[in-house]
Amino acid sequence: METMTVERTIAAPIDEVFAWLTTTTNYTRSPLVLRCRLARAGTSAPYGVGAVRSHLWAIGWLSERITRYEPPYVTEYVVDRSVPPSRHELGRMTFTETDGGTLVNWTTRAEMRAPLVGAFLTRHLVRPMITGSFRSILNAADTALARRPSPNRA
Repeated sequence: METMTVERTIAAPIDEVFAWLTTTTNYTRSPLVLRCRLARAGTSAPYGVGAVRSHLWAIGWLSERITRYEPPYVTEYVVDRSVPPSRHELGRMTFTETDGGTLVNWTTRAEMRAPLVGAFLTRHLVRPMITGSFRSILNAADTALARRPSPNRA
């Protein structure tokens, strides 16, 4: 099992960053995400605990179930099914207010299910693909949400 983590500070308020990143239909703003839909709404919020999300990314198809939802600080999920097949123990996003906006820490713990070569493929192929996909989604969030100072005009 491989743990993969990506961090990024987004220059926007924590509640906006949390809302954007937990609404996974926004992920299609990344060139690596082809389709996302909410297959089943959660109990307390559309993307809350119990929600099922279906994602088609350039790296494969995933069906995820939300297991923890504490706005605007943390959300967790598990991948119940995927193509190619994988084992998944944890997906977590944490959100922390900073002077520059919101620090997002996105961690997943997973491996490709392939006899004899799964660990090797996970480390050398899957890990860079997943972390690259996470970075691409965080870049899209930054582009959509970040507040940047306007250039001075004379």
